[in-house]
Amino acid sequence: MLDALSAPPSQNITIRREDYRPPDWLVSEVHLDFQLYPDATTVLATLTMARNGEHDRPIRLLGDGLTAQTVLVDGEECSDWSMDKADLIIPATGDAHRIETRVKINPAANTQLMGLYVSGGNFCTQCEAEGFRRITFFPDRPDVLSRYSVRMEADKAEYPVLLSNGNCTASGDGDKGRHWAEWSDPFPKPSYLFALVAGNLSANRDVFTTMSGKQVDLAIWVAEDDLSKTGHAMQALKDSMAWDEKVYGREYDLSEFHIVAVADFNFGAMENKSLNIFNSRYVLADPDIATDFDYNNISGIVAHEYFHNWSGNRITCRDWFQLSLKEGFTVYRDQCFTEDHASRAVKRIEDVRQLRSIQFPEDASPLAHPVRPESYMEISNFYTSTIYNKGAELIRMMHTLAGPERFRKGTDLYFDRHDGQAATCEDFVVAMEEGAGLDLSQFRLWYSQSGTPRVSANLSHDASSGTATLNLSQAIPETPGQKHKQPMAIPISFALLDRTTGAHSGSQLHVLKQEHETISFSGFSAPPILSINRGFAAPITIDTPRRQDELAFLSAHDDDPFARYEAMQQLMLATLLEHASTGQADHAPVIEAVRKTLSDPALDSALIAEAVLMPSDAFVGDQMVVVDPDAIRRASVALQKDLATALDNAWRAAQHAPNDGAFELTPAAMGKRRLRTVALGYIMASGANDAGKIALAQYESATNMTDRDGALRALAGSKAAERQAALDNFYARYEANPLVLDKWFMCQALAARDDTPKLIETLKAHPAFTLTNPNRVRALYTSFGSNQWAFHTASGKGYALMAELIIELDAINPQTAARLVTPLGRFKRYDAGRQALAKAQLERILATPNLSKDVFEQVSKSLG
Repeated sequence: MLDALSAPPSQNITIRREDYRPPDWLVSEVHLDFQLYPDATTVLATLTMARNGEHDRPIRLLGDGLTAQTVLVDGEECSDWSMDKADLIIPATGDAHRIETRVKINPAANTQLMGLYVSGGNFCTQCEAEGFRRITFFPDRPDVLSRYSVRMEADKAEYPVLLSNGNCTASGDGDKGRHWAEWSDPFPKPSYLFALVAGNLSANRDVFTTMSGKQVDLAIWVAEDDLSKTGHAMQALKDSMAWDEKVYGREYDLSEFHIVAVADFNFGAMENKSLNIFNSRYVLADPDIATDFDYNNISGIVAHEYFHNWSGNRITCRDWFQLSLKEGFTVYRDQCFTEDHASRAVKRIEDVRQLRSIQFPEDASPLAHPVRPESYMEISNFYTSTIYNKGAELIRMMHTLAGPERFRKGTDLYFDRHDGQAATCEDFVVAMEEGAGLDLSQFRLWYSQSGTPRVSANLSHDASSGTATLNLSQAIPETPGQKHKQPMAIPISFALLDRTTGAHSGSQLHVLKQEHETISFSGFSAPPILSINRGFAAPITIDTPRRQDELAFLSAHDDDPFARYEAMQQLMLATLLEHASTGQADHAPVIEAVRKTLSDPALDSALIAEAVLMPSDAFVGDQMVVVDPDAIRRASVALQKDLATALDNAWRAAQHAPNDGAFELTPAAMGKRRLRTVALGYIMASGANDAGKIALAQYESATNMTDRDGALRALAGSKAAERQAALDNFYARYEANPLVLDKWFMCQALAARDDTPKLIETLKAHPAFTLTNPNRVRALYTSFGSNQWAFHTASGKGYALMAELIIELDAINPQTAARLVTPLGRFKRYDAGRQALAKAQLERILATPNLSKDVFEQVSKSLG
C-alpha cells in the first residue's frame, strides 16, 4: 500500500490513521540559507539524512509548487532525481547522505498565507500543518525532528530585523546595502515549527527571570506606531511564564523569546519554537481599540502559544491524527490560566457557551469526527472545535477524575517520559494512568467515538422510605462512519438540594459507565431538587425533567455558579421552545427569575450578565428536530421584549451604572461593562421611544471600546433612527485601523434584520472589504454564517452569497474558504425548502473547476 503520509497530494486521496508508517528517512540537521527578495527568494537547503530501518526506498522530499534548480547528493550534482507530481525523488543507496537543494519562490504572490509570504511589507512564515513544503523540499511530517540552523540575507533598509528560531549566533553587513543574520535552534523540532521573519519592526522589550534564576530576554515585534498597544500582551507573556512554572513546573528553556504580530494570518497565532507569530488581532490592545473580550482573548492566546513550548514543541505529535495531543491539552492549560487570572465562574460559562455554539453542532453535522480522527483528505480542515475544545474537555475530565495532585503527577510523567519525542494521544493517556493511578481503559472511547453523548437523569422520591433515586442513562447518536457506539465513561457531578433552603450535603461525582445505572440516597423526607453536571463536568447534553419552579429555584439558590447559570438558561430555553412550537408561552417564571438574579447582592455583575443573557437562536435551534429560524426568532423577540418591559427600571439602572474613573481590567470593572451592554440590549428590545437615544448616548460618551462596541452592536441590529449615524461615525473614526474596522463589518453581519443579506452584498462591494485578509473575511462572512435567522432566510439568498464568496476565495486562500462551508453543511437540520436551496449551492461549489482539496473535502462530506 502507498505510504499515505508520504503520498503526493491528490484531491481524492484519503489519508488514514491505520496506515501510519514511520518515516523512511530521518533528518538530524537542517541548514537553510535564504536570499530574501519579495518576488524571487532563493532557498538553499542542506539536509543531513539517515535511512530509518531496513528498506531500499528512495528519498522522497515533499514539495508544493516548487521547482528544483539544483540537487546535490554528498556534494556531487545528482542527475537522476525525478519529480513525482509535487515531490522530489532522489535515489539513494547508502544509509546516510547529505542532500542539498536550491529552489526559488515568490513570497509576494503567496495569497494562501502558507509557507513564506509577505504581509504588510514584511516576510513571515506559517508552516503548520504542511506549509514548510512550500518553502523547500523536505520530509514535511511531524515525526521528523531535526536541529535547524538558518542564515538569511535581505536589504538592510527595507528589512532591518531578521529573526528565526533559537538564538542569534552571528550577524553582519553584506554587499549592496544588504545584511545577514544566523540563527541556531538547539532543540530538535518538526518542520511545522520552523519560523522566519524579516521586516521593518520595532520591539517592546522586557525580561523574565525563571525559577532557576535564568534571565530570558523578551520582545514583541510590531510596526513602530503600534508599540504602545503591546503592553497587555507582554504582561500576559510574563504571567504565562510564571504560571507554567507554578502549576506545571515547566521552565522556559532558551535565553530569548519573541512574538511577532502580522496583519495577514490564517490562524490566531502559531507556537513556532521561541518565535511565535501572531495575528495582530491577538497582540494589539488599548482601551480605545480593544474590547474586554479582546483583552481576554489576547491573554488567553499569548498563554496558549507560550504553553505550547512544552505541550507541543518539546513534545510534539507523531502524526496529524494526534493533533489534540498538543491542542486539546494546551487549550485546557490556557483555560485554567485565564480562570486563575479572571472570574473562574464566568470563564467556565464562556468556554461552555463556545463549545455548545460550535463543537456540539459540529458533532451533529456531516463533518463530525472523533477527537482523534481516523482519516482526512486535507489536514487543515481538522483544526476544529472538536480537536481543540472537546479535546480540552477530555483533559478536564481526567483532571476531575484524578484530582489536582494526582493529575500533576500524571503530567510530570508525561513531560519527563516523552521530552524530545513525537508522541500520541495514547502516550498521554498511559502517562495519566500510571502517574495519576487511573484506569482509563473505557475513557479512551472519548478519543475514538464522535458525537455528543446524551445523558438522561430522572430523580424520583419515595416518601415512605425517605429514599431519593437517580436513574441515569446514556446514548451516543450516530455520526458519519460510526453507527453503533459503546457506552462512555462519563463523570457526572451532581447535588441534591433541599427545596426549601437550597442546602445540600455536598457535590458528588459518579462515573456513568453503563447504558443505564441507578443510584439511591436515603434521608430525604421531602423530594430534593437535582442540580446536575455541576461545573459542566463532562461535554454532554443533559435531559432531565425539572419543572419551571424547580429551575427558577436553582437559578436563585444553587451554590455552583455554572449550575445556577444553567438553570436560568434551561428555564429560558424551555420557554423559547414552547413559544416556537405553539406560538405562545408563559413568560412570567422567566421574568421573575431574572428579576431575582438582577437584584441578588451576592452575585457579581459578570455572572449576572451571563445568567440573564438569553440563549442564542442557534442554540435554541440545536434542540429542535427540524430547525425553524422564523419561529425561533419570533419566540426570542417576544421573550426579550417582555423581559425588557417588565424589568425596565432594572435594565436602565444597570445601563446607567457610573464608570469608576480610570479604565481598569479587573474582573469587577469588566463585569460592570458586560452588564451595561446586556442591559442596553434589553432596553433596545423594549421598543421604548428613548431606546435609540440611550444607545447613541452610550456610544458617544464611551471612554473605552467595550462600551462603544456594545452600543454600536445594539444599534446595528435595530431600526432606530440613530443607527446609521453611529455606523457612519464609527467608520470615520476607525477607518485607518483595520482591526477596529473589522468590528464595523462584524456588527452589521450579526444584525438580526430582514435586510441583512442585502447588506452583506453591499459590504462585500465596500472599498474597505478585501478577500486577501482573513480577518476581514471572517468579520463579514463567518459572522453572517453564524447569524441563524438572516443566513437561513427562506429565500436562500444567504446560501447563494456564501457560495459565491467560497468559490471566489478558494482561488486565493483555500484554507479560509473551506472554513466557510460549515454553515451551509448543516442544511439537513432545516426544512425541505431550505435543504434544497442549500444543497444546490453546495453542488454549485463542487462543480467549480480546479476546486482546492480543502474546499472539496468539506463540501463533499457535507453533501454526504
